[in-house]
Order: sequence, then structure tokens, then C-alpha cells
Amino acid sequence: MIDTVEYAGKTPDDEQPWAELGLKEDEYARIKGILGRRPTTAELAMYSVMWSEHCSYKSSKVHLRQFGDLPHSDALLVGIGENAGVVDVGDGYAVTFKVESHNHPSYVEPYQGAATGVGGIVRDILTMGARPIAVMDSLRFGRADAPDTARVLPGVVAGVGGYGNCLGLPNIGGELLFDDCYAGNPLVNALCVGVMRHEDVRLAKAEGVGNKVILFGARTGGDGIGGVSVLASETFDEHGPAKRPSVQVGDPFTEKLLIEACLEIFAADLVTGIQDLGGAGLSCATSELASAGTGGMHVDLDTVPLRDSTLTAAEILMSESQERMCAIVEPAKVADFLAVCRKWDVLATVIGEVTEGDRLTVDWHGERIVDVPPRTVAHEGPVYERPMARPADLDALQADDANNLPRPATPEELQAHWLAVISSPDGADKTWVTEQYDRYVRGNTVLAQPEDAGVVRIDEDSHRGIALALDGNARFARLDPYTGTQLNLAEAYRNVAVSGATPLAVTNCLNFGSPEEPEVMWQFAEAVRGLADGCRELGLPVTGGNVSLYNQTGDVPINPTPVIGVLGVHEDVRRRIPGGWRAEGETVLLLGETREEFGGSAWASVVHRHLGGRPPAVDLPAERRLGELLAALGRDGLVGSAHDLADGGLAQALAESALRYGVGARLRLEGNAFSALFSESGARAVVTTANPEAVTTAAREAGVPVTHLGTTGGDALVVDGLLELRLAELRAAWTATLPTLFGAPEVAVGTVPAGAVPTS
Repeated sequence: MIDTVEYAGKTPDDEQPWAELGLKEDEYARIKGILGRRPTTAELAMYSVMWSEHCSYKSSKVHLRQFGDLPHSDALLVGIGENAGVVDVGDGYAVTFKVESHNHPSYVEPYQGAATGVGGIVRDILTMGARPIAVMDSLRFGRADAPDTARVLPGVVAGVGGYGNCLGLPNIGGELLFDDCYAGNPLVNALCVGVMRHEDVRLAKAEGVGNKVILFGARTGGDGIGGVSVLASETFDEHGPAKRPSVQVGDPFTEKLLIEACLEIFAADLVTGIQDLGGAGLSCATSELASAGTGGMHVDLDTVPLRDSTLTAAEILMSESQERMCAIVEPAKVADFLAVCRKWDVLATVIGEVTEGDRLTVDWHGERIVDVPPRTVAHEGPVYERPMARPADLDALQADDANNLPRPATPEELQAHWLAVISSPDGADKTWVTEQYDRYVRGNTVLAQPEDAGVVRIDEDSHRGIALALDGNARFARLDPYTGTQLNLAEAYRNVAVSGATPLAVTNCLNFGSPEEPEVMWQFAEAVRGLADGCRELGLPVTGGNVSLYNQTGDVPINPTPVIGVLGVHEDVRRRIPGGWRAEGETVLLLGETREEFGGSAWASVVHRHLGGRPPAVDLPAERRLGELLAALGRDGLVGSAHDLADGGLAQALAESALRYGVGARLRLEGNAFSALFSESGARAVVTTANPEAVTTAAREAGVPVTHLGTTGGDALVVDGLLELRLAELRAAWTATLPTLFGAPEVAVGTVPAGAVPTS
């Protein structure tokens, strides 16, 4: 028997599985209050997925409002609330970018979890009217030598690379980091960026009574059912999840056709609104389109193309099958819309229409199974002000000062610590990963990993381009979530700046434990406050992002991990600044001030397995001065390279700069050599120049401290009076770690080998 609206009104006491669908008792009671009756089975499915933590942001919304209070930015064209933010990058171009998580699915089914994470974020960018042009990924796993990491990591990397490579999108950068706290709960954050003209921006709304609702793309199957309400919005227990059916299955070739069809549809102006089907599937697309529009919507579920005829109505509404979109089309344009879809071999079906009034109704087998106010489903879910408490162990953690740890007493120990940091899984060469990604497909990648930022040309005539960086130091955030988040923002800002770009806007993916834990909620609130205050000081808008909660196994949460993406603009990518040393005889300069700051440092973590003390101090005005200086130096062609100082400090930056093209240097370190090498003070970069006088003058005029370190050349990093590290020894240590742990990677077809440089 079909559970119709009429039947639900006559059977108020029928038991329903609201708890199994992730709803709380008071939430279920509220749904009954909204409807004036118990929900039908289909309505219960819709509310359960749309009121999930993943879709409704019910625990985070009260804190995220701070981003909307930031000062207006003239660059911001579309802000928070749409599928992705849009910013003006000049010459009539607009860029949309966003980062999202696919954490729990990637633990359950690593390849498909990561692949569909890429597919989902690409569709978010596509729905804004943009052509996706590049992706990035930020990955975190448990201890690098743990058996479960060996199970999860190769599949995740293959999934990211496989889906992105099939779409023909270059992967231009990201992170790969390890920590025990991610055992059983890896983080897979994917970013996509797209470009369009200002006039091409599209929004997700259903307007115009009588306009048709068209579902197009793949058929609807049983994969992903309950993904956002069960898989993404609850905590795994210590035995791990048993939720394989909740993981979506991706088909990048279908998505590639969908992308091209959408772009042709946009160019022909055939839609009034569009939404992708990701988390919560058809429930999300229909309710959000109707809620953001001016009327109601009616859908006939029998018209939805299925690849599993046994699906119930609730399962069709909850399915998160991939590569699907929903468009609102004027009746006179339906034939042209369907013709474009046929051209690209994309299945398209009219499933409903925009109606008068303010109701979303759904029929199945000739019966009314859904009759709801769409705003109550999509935008008026629960909002919680959850209890917060400062972590009980934080005072002791901060008092355990890393500055008191034993330091190297001899040059030999100093050299051993240097090699240990750069060969650690976090500091080691990431070619094992990037060889599986195509970084230069489409021909517009100007910089990609291992550079500090990815740079892509968006106009072949003017050479205008964009830079992107994605960063998150969870050790800093664990020690102080407010300061740590600002340090993450500063690092992403600095990574964009060292490429010579001007930072313009911010996206974020906030990965935390269970919001039902007061200590986790305090960490989250402090991180959001820190990001909002930091963006206010740097003058950057937050364009949107993602919150991923319940990242914990049993009662053990991950370290707070706010991943921050910064977008910058290059007026001419031919003036970008690479990170490696190419020429001998150039002067090596350190820009910025070094202090005794080791709390949360790579040195403390790698050498002593220690996390304690306070993270480095934040100086955002200094970051801004450094960024403006680097942009000016790039425009004037005064520097041959620039590399930011972050994880691993100067030791890591020197090694990476030298190894990029095999050029060494002779250096002299002022004061304490250990502090100079391993401190992680912010607002610093290493540059090389053939005109040190001009750079020094410009830096002093900008208020940026300058330290003369030495001169490039030779086949070693020589620190006068202390040590000599042959580049061959450095390279052997730096490159061996990941292949030793994970074996030989599968090299993707078309990938440019490590160290190769594209022409431009």
C-alpha cells in the first residue's frame, strides 16, 4: 500500500523509522507540526536528508553567519547561499570556486568516495554557469605506516586522479598529510574552480509558473541512499562503518558529456534556473529550487528514469546517484533543451513544472505522496546553539612548551634533524601522488605542484590568470583553534602571494568532530571566529564553503582541521614567480622576521613526536605587506623565485627550492642556526634575485625585514661553519618516503613528469 498524504492524515499513530533516518525526536515532532499530520514515508525521507547536519548546517549556521557580516567586497558577485561563490577577476571574467568534503564515503569505499567527491564539486561549479578549469585536493590520513592507511590512501588518490583525469581537468595543487587522529576518519577535501563571463552567471531557483522541471544526466539508482543523513552526519564507531550502499558510484565519462551539454545549454540561454543533484539527490534539487523561487513545484516521480525498477518512492527521492542535474526551462525552450541533450547523448526527461502557490507536491503511481512547504524542507530546518566548553586538556597542552624540547647540539645532529623533517611523510616529495594526476591537460596550467600555488591562464590573449592555494595546519588549530585558523588563512594567502598574484577571496572546508561534544563545538566556534576576523583584517570575502562534522571514531575526534582556500589574480601569468632555484649566482634573501616559535612545528612533531605549547603568533598586517611586496616584485621582474616558509620552516623551504631544478646554495645563518632553520614564524618567504639592492630597497620601503642568506650555486646546501648537505643526499631522502610506504604508483596517461615545466 502506498503511504499517501491522505492516508497519513488518517493514520497519525503509525510508527515511522525517524531515528533510523538520523532525525531526533523533537525534530520529528516539529515535522508533524509543520504538516499538521504525520509525514508520509516519502516526506519523512525528504526531511531526514535535508535536515541532516550535512545539508542543513543546523549546528554550524549560528556561527557561519559571521562570514555574512564581513565588509562588502567589490570583487564579490555571488556570495554565500548559492552552489558556489563568484568573484570578478577583471576584463569581464568571473571565477567561481569552492571546496567540499567527502570524508566518510572515502573511508568506506576509498576510490568511489574520492571520485564522487571530485564529481560533486565539479557540478557545483558547473551549476553557476562556469566551465570547470582545474581541481585541487587536500588529503589527510592516519599514521603513514598504518595498515589501514595502506588500504585507504591508494584508493583515494586513484579516485581523485581517475575522475579528474577522465574529465580533462588539471589537478594543480593541494595537500597530503598524516596524523594518528585521522585513523579511521580520513579527510578528503576537493576543490574546483571555473571561469565564465559576468553575464553568464546562473542561479539555483525555480521561477515562472508553467515552466518545466527537467531531470537530465544519469539514471537514478540505489547508490548513495541516505548518504548525507546517515553516512556524512553521524560518528563511526570503533569497529568502522558498515555503510557500503551509502557510497555513490561515479561515471566521469557521463559527467564529461553533462558538462559539455550544460555549457551549450547556457550559451543558448535555455534555462531560468539550474541545480545539481549531489547530497540528498532529488529531495535537495526540487526543494531548493522551489524554495529559492517564487512559486511552488509539482513532480511526477513515475517519470524519473531509473536503473533499478525496484526502488521505492522514498529511495528515488533520497538517492544520491551521480552525474544528474535539474533545470527549470520555459515551455517554448523545452524542445531546444532536449535537442542539446540528445546531441551530447545525455538522457533528459520532463518530470514536473513550476506551479502557483507555495507547495512542493510529488505524485507516484497516481497518488499524492508529498505535499510540503519547500522552504521548511530546504531552508528552515533546525538551528541549534549547541553547548560549548573549552577543552579540559588545553591548558596543559599549551603549557607543554615545544621551546623546551632538546635541540641538536652538534652540526651532525642539526643535519640529521634537517633530513628527518624533509623525509617525514608530511615533508617528503609528493610526486607519488601527483604522477597519478594530469596537471597540464588543457594547456593553460602555468604552475602546479610542487609549487606553493597552482596558477592557470584564463585568457590566452591578455594572459590574465588566477592562482589558488589550499592549506590547513591541524596541529596549530589543536593548540589554539582561533589562532591556528588564522595561521592557515595566512599560509594560503602567502602561498598565493609568492606566485606573484594578488589574493582576492576565500573558501573553506571546516572539518571537525561531533557537534554534540561541547569541546568540539568550542573549537569550531573559535575557528570560525578566527577566520572571520582574519578575513576582515586582510580585506577578503568568504565566498562559501563546506562544514564537515562528526569526523571522529567512537568518542575520539580528529584534530580541528579548518582547510582554507585562497584565490588570487594574475594580470599576466607570464610574470608569475616559480618556487625553485634555476640560476646560479643569484642572491638568496629571507623576507620577514624569524622568532623562537616551535609550538605545533614539524620539527617538534617529527623529531620528538610532540604536540604542545602555543602556535606561532599571527601578524596579518605583516602578511599583507609581504603579499603586496611580492606582487610588486613579480610585476617588476625583480625575483627569480619565491617560496613561502610554513611547515618545516626555512629548512623545508631551502631543500624544496634547491631540489626543484638541482641548484644548491652557500648560506650563512645569523644568530642561532637551529632557530633560523626550524622556527615556523609566519609572514616569511625566501626569494632569489639578480638585483639584491633593488629588492632590499623595495622591502624596506614596504616595511618588510630583509636578511641576506647567501648565493645560489653548486650541488649542495652549504651552511658556512656548520654543515654541507649534498643535493643527491637530500633528494634521496626526500623522494624515497612515499614509494617505500606505498609502492609504485600507476602513472596517468598524459601526466607531465615531476620537474617538467610547461611552456607559456
